[in-house]
Amino acid sequence: MNMPNPDARSERVFKTAWFSKAARKARILDAELCAAIRQVMLGQADDLGGGVYKKRLGRNLFRSILVAKGGRFWVYAYLFAKKDRANIGVDELADFRALADLYVRKTDAEIVKELQLKEIVEICHGEE
Repeated sequence: MNMPNPDARSERVFKTAWFSKAARKARILDAELCAAIRQVMLGQADDLGGGVYKKRLGRNLFRSILVAKGGRFWVYAYLFAKKDRANIGVDELADFRALADLYVRKTDAEIVKELQLKEIVEICHGEE
């Protein structure tokens, strides 16, 4: 398992605009997302391969899909209720792996632009 360094203070965590809306509906706060990332960094998540992870949220009622590559940052990309579906499909997993590959190639300038356009929102950085 290729987990980023849990001691890395430069780890940045983002959520997509879609995820932000879904988390708001599910009443999952940014503080919970940041705490969950610390657990993921310690290996307390399902590693789906290719920079894709699944983490339980919301008192185990929800599952989040995160993408991470190169230890630079994490992106919460998808959220679903455990009661609605057991897991993501093979095609969806392939899409999330492609998304992880896309994020690893993004420049800092591209990330800044996505932040400005509110396509992603930064929720925690290091120990914040």
